[in-house]
Amino acid sequence: MKCLSTAGRGMVSVLFAALLAGLSTANAATREITAVFRPDPAKPMDNKFVNTTLVSGFCHTFPAQCAAEGLFSMLVRGLDFESSGPIQPDQPDIRQGAMVTIPGGWRTMQIVNSATGESEELSVRIAGWGGGYTLSESVIDIVGGGGSIYEGHEKLWVGGNWRRAPQPCRATSVSNHFGFTGFEFFWITPEQDVTCAKQTKYLIPGFKYSQMNLAYELRTPNPLKMSTGHYTGSITYSVGPGQDFDMGDIMLPNDSALTLNFNLEVQHTLKVEVPPGGNRVDLEPQEGWQAWLNSGRKPTRLFRDQRFHISASSRFKMALECQYVSGNTCAVAEPDTGHAVPVDVSVSLPEGLTDAAGQPVNRRRLLRDGSGTELFQPSFYVDRRSGTLHFEVGRSQVEEMLDSGAKAYSGNVTVIWDSEV
Repeated sequence: MKCLSTAGRGMVSVLFAALLAGLSTANAATREITAVFRPDPAKPMDNKFVNTTLVSGFCHTFPAQCAAEGLFSMLVRGLDFESSGPIQPDQPDIRQGAMVTIPGGWRTMQIVNSATGESEELSVRIAGWGGGYTLSESVIDIVGGGGSIYEGHEKLWVGGNWRRAPQPCRATSVSNHFGFTGFEFFWITPEQDVTCAKQTKYLIPGFKYSQMNLAYELRTPNPLKMSTGHYTGSITYSVGPGQDFDMGDIMLPNDSALTLNFNLEVQHTLKVEVPPGGNRVDLEPQEGWQAWLNSGRKPTRLFRDQRFHISASSRFKMALECQYVSGNTCAVAEPDTGHAVPVDVSVSLPEGLTDAAGQPVNRRRLLRDGSGTELFQPSFYVDRRSGTLHFEVGRSQVEEMLDSGAKAYSGNVTVIWDSEV
């Protein structure tokens, strides 16, 4: 008999995109984040999305710190905040001064496969905030920096310049003045929504934040449990007094929303390799045919185990297609008489591949309708590991074959690995 093995089309791809856009105005900021999951034979246990977005902002300057903390960053040009009046010195109400509420807590959204409708959860949080502030006039001259612009920014604020982040925000190494009135800064935020405020020692007639610099952190779904295709979803942060991004009552934005739209694509591998000649399976007794030929002792079974190699990062199912059918399984037949007997076909899968209940797969029966093999799933990327197909004709069927006087039975059995689960 013959065993033909086929692999389900197993390239499943994850492109991961987020779009930042203010919803209410034409000049809303827009940013795209891309990421991909592609199984790596060199790192079979590392099954995560890789963010492939062009890096801008904080992480471009400090890549090692971002890598250590699992952060990404982007510049969001076009979303600015400007004071509606002067900021008074020693202002006891932080909402009338320079403050920011940052949505540092995790927000979760559904992302949906546009082809199948299945959904997964993705979470995001804002992990850092910064940019540049600009004073409306040369306040530094009034403060007096001893000839140093940097020293002027130091003296302007309670607790020192904006490199010194107010609690509960955390300082970074970003600290640079531009021109006579501008200063760049960046603060790291904890995993919760927080408010951080700086108090001025001197009157500031006008104040502006520009070139918003955001760091973000992602919790992506497990790509090994995702089907191929594109997934989309979105989350919107409100911007303005009392909103998600809240700069107080005096610092007003030029837009009212910041939206993140996600587009994910997954690239899976499902590949099955049968050794040369492995598509022809000869069923024989365990001790060979010599005992039958010499003594007439009938074999208890005919069987053959056929090894194969499988590479899989995606879910898959298995089933049979048959040249000759016997109930829910395949058969081999004697061509002259048409006499046929069923063949039991089962599969053993390597470590790392389990059934839907998480159980190992050992001699799992394969049937034409696929029942019992509707879902196998990887717990890590399985790269070219050995599995076994088991073919067997039982004792009573062997006796039928021998009693019929036929010399040979044959039939085609197609074993299907299908990634379209």
